[in-house]
Amino acid sequence: MVRRRACGRQPGQPGYAHNRDMTTPHGKTLNHAPIDAPPAAATDAHPFERLTPDVVLDALSSIGLWGDGRLTPLNSYENRVYLAHLDEPVQGHPAVVLKFYRPERWRTEQIDEEHAFSAELVQAEVPVVAPLALPGMADTGNGAPATLHRHAGFGFSVSPYKGGRRPELDNLDVLEWTGRFIARLHSVGEVRPFVHRPALNAATFALASRDWLLGHHCIPLDMQSRWEATLTQTLTVLAQVAPELCGSPSSISTSETIAIDAYQKSVEGDFYSEKISSDADSIRTNLRLHGDCHPGNILWTPTDLPGGGPHFVDLDDARTGPAVQDLWMLLPGDDRREQTLALSALIDGYEQFRPFDRRELRLIEPLRTLRQIHYNAWLARRWADPAFPANFPWFGSSDYWAGQIHQLEEQIEAMERPPLVV
Repeated sequence: MVRRRACGRQPGQPGYAHNRDMTTPHGKTLNHAPIDAPPAAATDAHPFERLTPDVVLDALSSIGLWGDGRLTPLNSYENRVYLAHLDEPVQGHPAVVLKFYRPERWRTEQIDEEHAFSAELVQAEVPVVAPLALPGMADTGNGAPATLHRHAGFGFSVSPYKGGRRPELDNLDVLEWTGRFIARLHSVGEVRPFVHRPALNAATFALASRDWLLGHHCIPLDMQSRWEATLTQTLTVLAQVAPELCGSPSSISTSETIAIDAYQKSVEGDFYSEKISSDADSIRTNLRLHGDCHPGNILWTPTDLPGGGPHFVDLDDARTGPAVQDLWMLLPGDDRREQTLALSALIDGYEQFRPFDRRELRLIEPLRTLRQIHYNAWLARRWADPAFPANFPWFGSSDYWAGQIHQLEEQIEAMERPPLVV
């Protein structure tokens, strides 16, 4: 029997063998790992279960738009997203996408920052699909109509529908074009930092994740001590290799109270006692980013059509961090030669619009490590959502955590290797 321990449950329940393909540390399948969120009560029906087609269509009509009855759910684990065709076009769009935000994940001001960033990008002619500002909606306080709406206890936005496919990232021309696209986004992102949205660092991605997993008894007892010891070793190496990702508490968003508490606990006793190089201070880590820039989050329109090329459909995981965060997940597999070739094409395109600090290349493996740690807590925090046990049935078993320990050991070796050079 495979030992499984879902959060808050007793060990010894039957489970599933670890599926290595689902949790590779190379960015291929950690595609949906988002930002920290409070847990839902495991005994309550999840709020998304109340989001019936009638509720979705009523939400649409509450903002003066009327669907023709065609409603299609779109793929999203984190939120609930629907394609709705309209009786009459709005601002020239015959169909819109409704995104219902996961309750309690973001505060209103954090979502407003996401939408404002989208609007800035559209104004700068960066190809991003921003939420529609509809006439007659409540004023946001700056004279513009609100883009975040409320219905039946949900916050939601409405955006134009724009299709596309995954980019062919084995094509160097496509990679170069994508590099230009990301540089244009970063040129807007560097104008000002986020005020309310959190940063990507060890406090928010590693320490908060560690404390949540342990505090909610998510790791089987036969794996817990091994995982804790390996994680401590991993974070010690990470602090040595990437001290800029272990910044001071003053650099962490005050909204991330869980992360700050975790950080403060750690600075008293473990890997934050490692020396911080003065070189780290000059690498910028407060750039507004897409934050979750993997191939599945970039849509490509054929170049023989209007607006051809890459575009983003939303910025749900936008946060502050180093520029390389929006590049590394676009690299292929494990082959360093192929990674170097792809990275060269990305940076060639990127530097047509803005310089790229090549010292950031040593952050690639530390960022991959943080994403891997955070992915575990993301799954655990959302286990009360029925979509998660259905789609990730292997999560929580002893085999799964043995695989995570092995991946952390691999990441220690990867962080200690020389970084890619382009």
